[in-house]
Amino acid sequence: MIMKECQGKPQITIMDKICPQCGHEIEIFSVDTQAVCEHCGFTIYNDTLTCVQWCQYARQCFGDQAYENLMEAARIQKERAAAAKEMAAAS
Repeated sequence: MIMKECQGKPQITIMDKICPQCGHEIEIFSVDTQAVCEHCGFTIYNDTLTCVQWCQYARQCFGDQAYENLMEAARIQKERAAAAKEMAAAS
């Protein structure tokens, strides 16, 4: 569904992440917004989001549902980063 005109067509890759709750390895595709640890059920979010956050054609390119999911994951990441920064500053 990626647009032909896109200069930065994403290469779908698979990444291995470590579950912050149990330490189990979690596989997540680069186009997925989140993945669930098969060991403990913890949800991780993709922290390597792509052009969806800045490209004016992202909604057309990825479709409404994928676009909304990716933007929600980006919002969650920003909130977590802000909370971590506040906690570090308070320490």
